[in-house]
Amino acid sequence: MGIGEAFAREYARRGNDLVLVARSEDRLLVLARELRSRYGISVQVCTEDLSDAASPERIYEHCRSNGIVIDILVNCAGLSRAGEFREMPLEKLEEIVAVNMLASARLARLFLPDMNAAGSGGIINVASLGGMQGVPGLALYSATKSFMITLSEALHMEVKNHGVNVLAVCPGFIDTGFLERTGHDASVIRLPVYSADKVVRAAIKGFEKNRIRVFPTLLDALLAFSQRFVSRKVAIMLSGYFAGIVKR
Repeated sequence: MGIGEAFAREYARRGNDLVLVARSEDRLLVLARELRSRYGISVQVCTEDLSDAASPERIYEHCRSNGIVIDILVNCAGLSRAGEFREMPLEKLEEIVAVNMLASARLARLFLPDMNAAGSGGIINVASLGGMQGVPGLALYSATKSFMITLSEALHMEVKNHGVNVLAVCPGFIDTGFLERTGHDASVIRLPVYSADKVVRAAIKGFEKNRIRVFPTLLDALLAFSQRFVSRKVAIMLSGYFAGIVKR
């Protein structure tokens, strides 16, 4: 759903075969049938819950056993929970870390060697503008997205001479229904909320240009750049103000 579905639709429109991964098999099958019918491409479905530590290995083995070579891996699964960190249930904390960090890192570790050997392809990691600093009220989420940014930057340099690219796309707030599922009231956000399609187009364009990081809008880029001119404390306070979560 959300940004993952938007990536699937755009890559299908471009004529790419797909492997769709999510824990909702019914939704995957509906989307797969639609994309096959509309674009005449091959669409495989692999139903997995990425909070399960063994799921990345099963996804990789699914591809290998079916003779599927993955050219581009899009790590776009993400979880969050709005509110103060001290009130977060421990099981939710572990689920967010498992999906946002461990699953993405494991998938990258599994698929990168094949890309290196082929001398092509790469990974698009969906991070966040929130990963540029801690965000009060979204503390764990912003921390996991910082992980995604720094991992992507390091991997980009490790594989760039092998014809492989690793990119972090850092959007602001996206209108996908994700906010509602996290308990984040979109009406309190003090930044524009834009479409997933805008993020996807910017990410693919940046990937094709071998960028390290991509900010989907000019405002996103300006907000990231402006951190050079303020203290770290001010940047963190402003991030909390724009997100509109923390109670005063």
